[in-house]
Amino acid sequence: MSFELSDDTARLDIGRIHGWLASSYWSPGIERDLVERAIKRSHCLGVYRKAEQVGFARAITDHATFAWIADVWVDESARGQGLGQRMMGWFIDHPAFCGIRRIGLVTADAHGVYEKVGFHALLRPDRYMERLSPEAAKLLKAAS
Repeated sequence: MSFELSDDTARLDIGRIHGWLASSYWSPGIERDLVERAIKRSHCLGVYRKAEQVGFARAITDHATFAWIADVWVDESARGQGLGQRMMGWFIDHPAFCGIRRIGLVTADAHGVYEKVGFHALLRPDRYMERLSPEAAKLLKAAS
């Protein structure tokens, strides 16, 4: 089966992306408006099998020094075909991302996918900090 990767935002199936993210462990029940705002302000990538979108990922980036990969999803019908790795490779190899010094992400269950394209645990976790909204903190505490 052939898959096409594209960062043409006009092709994104926002309804489908919203459904995926609303069912995910990291953003259960996320509102569609929030998904639309996130997509609008990110460098997004879609994966397509013919006209059907079967994958999504986005990078929040300045396209110079830092990028954060988020909302990586492969539809169940297309899993197991290396699409997660292909999407990460697309970002790493894309001219708009060349020279970026740090690309980060968070995952609960796909470490092996990301390790295959060069991601690793934080070298200096003692320097990493985050500020969570009360809603995000509640969500993370509930999942622990």
